[in-house]
Amino acid sequence: MKLYTLRRLQKLPISIQEAWNFLSDPKNLKTITPDYMGFEIISGGDRPMYPGQIIQYLVTPVAGIKTKWITEITHMCEGEYFVDEQRFGPYRLWHHKHFIKPVSGGVEMEDIIDYKLPFGMLGNLVHPYLVKPKLEEIFEYRHKKLIELYGEYKEEKSEEITLKQDILN
Repeated sequence: MKLYTLRRLQKLPISIQEAWNFLSDPKNLKTITPDYMGFEIISGGDRPMYPGQIIQYLVTPVAGIKTKWITEITHMCEGEYFVDEQRFGPYRLWHHKHFIKPVSGGVEMEDIIDYKLPFGMLGNLVHPYLVKPKLEEIFEYRHKKLIELYGEYKEEKSEEITLKQDILN
């Protein structure tokens, strides 16, 4: 059975605390999920995040079929990272690591998702045509939504580059 990995990086012009407050609040997942997925928290999203937290969702990922998805927050270090793992849902395995770290002028967020599909060879056959494009679409939506909410991150020029430019001018 094949293990797939999806990795995404995004920088935002906000503080670690602001990023953590948003990302660690389960209710905000609806904000960064495309509307067509019909994302709804059934239970477990009413408290600040903690290890062992079980969160139940309803999602409609494909063809209007509602699916229950149950995740557990398995690891957490406040202001740095958390891990959610699927306990029941559409994947054979879902292990999603969320990291945030300070960078000049903001934060860098990194998502690393390791996942396996159900249905053996059939699942692997549909991966490049259905699952992978859908996941990429969802994370692209998140990327754009976070820019809409917090603005575009601008790389700061280092002083060394500025000094070299001054010397050349």
